[in-house]
Amino acid sequence: MSDKLYGIRGATTVDVNDASAIEAAVKELLSEVTSANALSEDAVVSAIFSATPDLNALYPAAAARAWGWNEAPMLCVAEMPATNSPVRCIRLLLHASLPAGRKPKHVYLRDARVLRPDWAGPT
Repeated sequence: MSDKLYGIRGATTVDVNDASAIEAAVKELLSEVTSANALSEDAVVSAIFSATPDLNALYPAAAARAWGWNEAPMLCVAEMPATNSPVRCIRLLLHASLPAGRKPKHVYLRDARVLRPDWAGPT
C-alpha cells in the first residue's frame, strides 16, 4: 500500500506571551502529534501555524525549526479573533504522508481542548 497525504490538526495554549513559553508549547504539540501518528521528519510535507493576536513573541514555525523541522515549508498566520475562542492559542494544520488506510490522530492540548473535544481524547 502506498502513502497518502493527510491533514493533521492540533492546537495548544500558552500561559504567557513569552518566546520560551511559545517554544515549549510548540515543541510539546509537535512531539505529541508526531508520536500519535508515528511520523518521521521525512513524512512532514508542510505546516501552517496560526496564533491568536495576543501571541507575538515568537513565530511558532521558529520553534518548529528549533525542534528540528528544517526541511518542510512552514507558514505562520494570525488567527481570526472569534468570540469565546481560547486566548493565547496556537493551532496547527500539518500536511503529512501516512500509510494509506491509517487515519490521522489529531492532538488538542491544554485549554485548546475546547476547540475539538471530540478529537481531544481523555483528560
